[in-house]
Amino acid sequence: MIPTGVVTVSYIVATVLFILALGGLSNQETARRGNWYGIFGMAIALLATVFSENVTQNFGLLIVALLIGGSIGLVLARRVQMTQMPELVAVLHSLVGLAAVAVGFASFMDPHKSFVGIDLTIHDIETYLGILIGAVTFSGSVIAFGKLSGRIGGSPMLLPARHWMNLALLIGAIWFGREFVLQSAAGGGIAPLIIMTVIALLFGIHMVMAIGGADMPVVVSMLNSYSGWAASATGFMLNNDLLIVTGALVGSSGAILSYIMCRAMNRRFIAVIAGGFGTGGGTPASTGAQDQGEVYPIDPQETAALLASAKEVMIIPGYGMAVARAYCGKRASMFDSAFTRSRAACPAT
Repeated sequence: MIPTGVVTVSYIVATVLFILALGGLSNQETARRGNWYGIFGMAIALLATVFSENVTQNFGLLIVALLIGGSIGLVLARRVQMTQMPELVAVLHSLVGLAAVAVGFASFMDPHKSFVGIDLTIHDIETYLGILIGAVTFSGSVIAFGKLSGRIGGSPMLLPARHWMNLALLIGAIWFGREFVLQSAAGGGIAPLIIMTVIALLFGIHMVMAIGGADMPVVVSMLNSYSGWAASATGFMLNNDLLIVTGALVGSSGAILSYIMCRAMNRRFIAVIAGGFGTGGGTPASTGAQDQGEVYPIDPQETAALLASAKEVMIIPGYGMAVARAYCGKRASMFDSAFTRSRAACPAT
């Protein structure tokens, strides 16, 4: 078993690697290196946690669960097409949310839990928020997966007074949170916790169903942020500093990415959080605006010279074109990772 001091140092190293991973992923030239930083950081954190001195019971069951989960992840990663990557990310976010809900209930119902140096009310609030965010993330990510995969229609479901319904669900979650804290201090609290979980699941479903399928990539980015905050709340519940820091990194970076995507698509960031994103209220793009930026024309000879002198060429098609399999002629190996093996040819011009 790994001593506690070594586990702490491992967590610090993993945190640094996660920060370097985010920095690397911000640029195409360093994205591959950023991925490796993230892989090494997660491997260190996982091994340090599994083989720490705190894990004294059911060690064999933990190893079996890791082998099963790792095998499933490896098979999915090898089989999934690049055009299915947003669907896979949505599914993974749902698992993070479900894990936060499970950990929250397990932490609350643990008969051997102790609160030495921890305020009971603060711990109850951490548990409540972790389950709330996790449940919203789980149900919302499942709906996002359904819309991206075509199992659920892409048209937004606009219920009458949907914003008032969201407000009522939010007020209900706050009310039951108060009841949970009061009842937990008296030895109860399971009933309001279950009711809140149902409300959060309904809120996640309604929020994403009100969003059109074309806007799902932004929603997946926002759910990525939610999953990070759920993981951070789980870290507070388990008193795990690495989970707190990692969740905060994922939550903040996901929120920033969503904001950038909203600005690029001329959408309102608040509308993403409130639901109903893409259903009106945004400022339409100006149709009479002048071209922005500079145009650099290039002829075929210059293109051929650039390609001949290049050490490495990367062709990045748009996601919409990849899904539509919109390329011409015979299949080429350079497109196999992005296009789903289509043999369609362009019409004669």
